[in-house]
Amino acid sequence: MSGSDPEYLAELFAGFGPVSVRRMFSGAGVFAEGLMIALVVDGVIFLKADEETIPQFEGEGLSPFSYKTKGGKRTIMSYWRMPERLYDDPDELAVWARRSMAVAQRSGARTRRPKSTLKKKSAARKLAKKPTKKTVRKRR
Repeated sequence: MSGSDPEYLAELFAGFGPVSVRRMFSGAGVFAEGLMIALVVDGVIFLKADEETIPQFEGEGLSPFSYKTKGGKRTIMSYWRMPERLYDDPDELAVWARRSMAVAQRSGARTRRPKSTLKKKSAARKLAKKPTKKTVRKRR
């Protein structure tokens, strides 16, 4: 079983509730109610964390997910490695997943824009890119 297999992850998180899995770059994202609560890379699960929950991960001796950018700079994400014991303890995994959900809700509230705004901006961009008769004449 692959660590990013959607059926495996749905079963693993069953104690928490329904989740969906979406492929992302070299891994997958685990979503609940449209919010990403976990990241899976190379079969390892990383749970969403913030300043309130990071001390729990640090207390377990765990580290955040990080990667190197094209420029060689190390970038640290807001996802921390899930404790190994949670793979075999669905009840405790549900507790940690609920914490990650709370983190996603807190961070999502700050960064989400209403869908209507996105549609308006997208339509405005399309109109702005549409060439006019004047710009067509100038290009010739």
